[in-house]
Amino acid sequence: MEVLQTLRLGGIAVYPLLLLGVIMTVIILDKIIVYGLYSRLPASFLTLIETFGFDWKTFQQEMSKLPQRNFYRRFFTTIYDNHTRPAWWVESRTGDEAYLIDKELNRGLWILETVVTAAPLIGLLGTIIGMMSSFKIIGANGLVKPEQVTGGVAEALIATASGLLIALIALFAFNYFSRCNAQLMDEMERLGTRIVDHIRLDQSEGQEKAA
Repeated sequence: MEVLQTLRLGGIAVYPLLLLGVIMTVIILDKIIVYGLYSRLPASFLTLIETFGFDWKTFQQEMSKLPQRNFYRRFFTTIYDNHTRPAWWVESRTGDEAYLIDKELNRGLWILETVVTAAPLIGLLGTIIGMMSSFKIIGANGLVKPEQVTGGVAEALIATASGLLIALIALFAFNYFSRCNAQLMDEMERLGTRIVDHIRLDQSEGQEKAA
């Protein structure tokens, strides 16, 4: 209740800040759920990919254990479905799939980036409105009691603090999720290169046997 009472003292600027806070929270929770459910790769599957001697049947079995919307499964499914084609074709298809995955991972991050910029500015606007209220009281009544001015000062300080707090949370979240995105895409590219090398090795051995 004290928090709500304090926010009420923040004036009109608090309402858009609360809206930004709610939007920011929804984006953060969505990202946490997405990363928790769809960006994990079992150690057994990772070990299999790290060895060049795996067979495609085992690869398909390990891949089928991943959730349907898992990013690694989507990426590896593209490779598996095209592994009998030339390596350049596989690289092209996986590049397209990686682009779509990266686009999905970055969805909503622009909102967090906007919150980082907008929240302090709205807080500053609230500060200006609060100080103008205080000056208006002083200008209208001349010398007044200090408690008559504190309402505007409180409004200014609460708006400023709220804007900075929301911006800081959004900034840390944006940087964290951007780093997670980069790490996931780097790992996906590394593993994809290993699998494509395995395809090249299979095709080279097949050509030697045919010769």
